[in-house]
Amino acid sequence: MLRAIEHSPASSWPADAAKDRLTLDFDTRHRRRLTLTTVKGESILLDLPKAVAMADGDGLRLDDGRWLRVTAAHEPLAEVRCGSAHDLARIAWHLGNRHLPAEIGGGVIRIRPDHVIEAMLERLGAAVTHVEAPFQPEGGAYGGAEPHARNDHGHDHHHGHGHSHRHDHDH
Repeated sequence: MLRAIEHSPASSWPADAAKDRLTLDFDTRHRRRLTLTTVKGESILLDLPKAVAMADGDGLRLDDGRWLRVTAAHEPLAEVRCGSAHDLARIAWHLGNRHLPAEIGGGVIRIRPDHVIEAMLERLGAAVTHVEAPFQPEGGAYGGAEPHARNDHGHDHHHGHGHSHRHDHDH
């Protein structure tokens, strides 16, 4: 079985060299070692040195030198909209307070469907609709973000913050 041994962000691999692709949901795109099947039906062992949060358009180099394109699969999501930027920021705070993976962009927040969270958001004035779309949530402020996930300007934003935070939550 061929092994995928190297990950490259979308902007740093020879995308025109890809002869096959993997279509993966968000959870499967954040792995280190896993057997996968390409779109053309070839079994591949993902065998990376560490877990990587892969994004749509990233590349995986196989041990025979070939490249695979990573494609983000459409998956069920809850799309959250509000009447104002202030209200959307307030909703984002409530989602962050619950440590929920969230994709933020274009006046909308996407989360995984959860009827309890959706009811809370509606009580707070948000409109929630269900969609099928790729999911690429924010990576996190303290080392969880991949540099290519949300910025295209060539450098990452990992900063060593050696302090702790008190976390009180109303779960």
